[in-house]
Amino acid sequence: MPPDLAEAHAALDRAVDRCYRSQPFPDDRRRVEFLFAMWERMTVLFNSTQKKPRRKRKG
Repeated sequence: MPPDLAEAHAALDRAVDRCYRSQPFPDDRRRVEFLFAMWERMTVLFNSTQKKPRRKRKG
């Protein structure tokens, strides 16, 4: 990975860590697990508030 891209990734990781925790995540895996769990909670809430399409009645 080019050094500039690696530094950009590291800067983004630091920014995410500061947004969600007082201490940095210990590793990339824990950061990703946390973010996916948060995404999953948000999408479940979003999907549960959406109206379900009505089915046409036969007949």
